[in-house]
Amino acid sequence: MISWIALGGRCANCGAKISFRYFAVELVTALLFLAIWQSFPWQIAIAYWIFVSFLIIGTFIDFEHFIIPDRVTIGGIIAGVACSVIVPALMETDSRVAAGVRALLAAALGYVILWIVLEAGKIAFGRKRIRFDAPTPFTWIKRGEDADFVVGTEESLWSDYFAREKDRLLLRCDETRIDHETFANVTLDFRYDRVNVEGRALMLDDVTHISGVARELVIPREAMGRGDLKFLGAIGAFLGWRAVLFSLFAGSLLGSIVGLVTLVVGKRVWSAKLPFGPYLAFGALTWMFFGEILLRWYGTLLSP
Repeated sequence: MISWIALGGRCANCGAKISFRYFAVELVTALLFLAIWQSFPWQIAIAYWIFVSFLIIGTFIDFEHFIIPDRVTIGGIIAGVACSVIVPALMETDSRVAAGVRALLAAALGYVILWIVLEAGKIAFGRKRIRFDAPTPFTWIKRGEDADFVVGTEESLWSDYFAREKDRLLLRCDETRIDHETFANVTLDFRYDRVNVEGRALMLDDVTHISGVARELVIPREAMGRGDLKFLGAIGAFLGWRAVLFSLFAGSLLGSIVGLVTLVVGKRVWSAKLPFGPYLAFGALTWMFFGEILLRWYGTLLSP
């Protein structure tokens, strides 16, 4: 961190600019490690260092790539159960066996509760309809195993829209061209690997280019990625079942606030995605440092 500041955020050898993100990650990690060491007994502190490392890695990857790798999520669950067995105080017990069981159950709770949210969200909000103010050009261009999909000024990868095999994407077009064939006033009914047009199914492996002008787009969407389910499971494995519930509540609240603010200030477009992992991490950190304080405060609100 000192060298980053001294060199003005540039490489000492070639002078290339080094992103502030690297400095921020190291600073946040150092501050959290210090706060943990000062707040908890050393055995718990070491376990929390491991936990926070998973949180930081998952948070910054999710911010940048909108995924949380299995190495972080499943690795976090395994590490959480192992740490709970080694340090049973993490699960508020003296028994290693009980601690391991509680960690596993808390991890399962985290996964299952978000799976229910994911499936309910798919049923209630699984499709988003975008009606354009004016006919809008679009292109689909094959790129290796994937494709570039551009509508107006919004660019995205084709695979980003298809989390499930049955997902459908609809384009209602004034005109469209699929390779060398032209269609007018048609609805393109896409699956990930094919498009249905005028009763014909065309495999996208055999198509290189689709373009046209659309009036309406209907896209499939998910409430969250499946990495979030396992991420909350890792939180449960380290912090227990109460942390699962609190992290979900706090993360949902903060994510909703951020989402509303970005909509109000006009910083979001129809294709924008909001990572949920960082908000779950925020809830987990809040619980780790202030969980007992919050419980006592809530208890005073309920007491007569």
